[in-house]
Amino acid sequence: MSGFRAFKAKVPIEWSQSLYITLVRGLPGTRKLHRRTLEAMGLRRCHRTVLHSNTSSIRGMIQQVKRMVVVETEEMYNARKEAEASHKALRPPLVVSHSSPATGSSSSMS
Repeated sequence: MSGFRAFKAKVPIEWSQSLYITLVRGLPGTRKLHRRTLEAMGLRRCHRTVLHSNTSSIRGMIQQVKRMVVVETEEMYNARKEAEASHKALRPPLVVSHSSPATGSSSSMS
């Protein structure tokens, strides 16, 4: 599954004071300038999310590394997290029983 497919907008996009920025592509093989930009934003590992205010300097940094990150508003981030939680909740719990077999019904080996 593509890294971007998980971050498709679940709600309409609106103006937001804060932006959730997630690194979805790895750092190896990228330009040093892009790596330094991501470090300045606080993104050092793949699939990590940081929260920044929506300022012109942050938008410029995002523009520079736009192929490596996904940007979400607060509403989009919350909707995605709720969808992930509901998806996990649909699975039935796994029950393992470690009871010993009945000894009376088995025949003895001689």
